[in-house]
Amino acid sequence: MKGAIPVIIAGIILWSIALVISIIINAMAKVIFVCVLGILLGLIGIRYTKRRAARD
Repeated sequence: MKGAIPVIIAGIILWSIALVISIIINAMAKVIFVCVLGILLGLIGIRYTKRRAARD
């Protein structure tokens, strides 16, 4: 499970980059919303992964 955390962090970084780019190019609100959701789901994924690893 510890190997999943770097992958999740990489995903969060990529969603953050996409968010910045979409804000710069004045993308539609849907695109910005999807980027924010990707970041939030990544943070939830890290929390879930750490809790699950602690339980085992």
